[in-house]
Amino acid sequence: MKRLKDETLSIRTSADIKQMLRLAAEREHRSVASMVEVLVLAYAKEHGLDAEPEAQINAGERKKKHGTD
Repeated sequence: MKRLKDETLSIRTSADIKQMLRLAAEREHRSVASMVEVLVLAYAKEHGLDAEPEAQINAGERKKKHGTD
């Protein structure tokens, strides 16, 4: 299932974590961004987390306000 990618995430982390993320992404033949998504989705599934439908609606409304629809 394709996901709408209309949000940006920037984080600060240590060189060790960044290197491990890059290595994991290479091992999986993914980009670092894609690897972050895979890791978050795996965590969410393991812990029974689900995105609120309201968050998806708000993202769509924000897009309309900015004329990017």
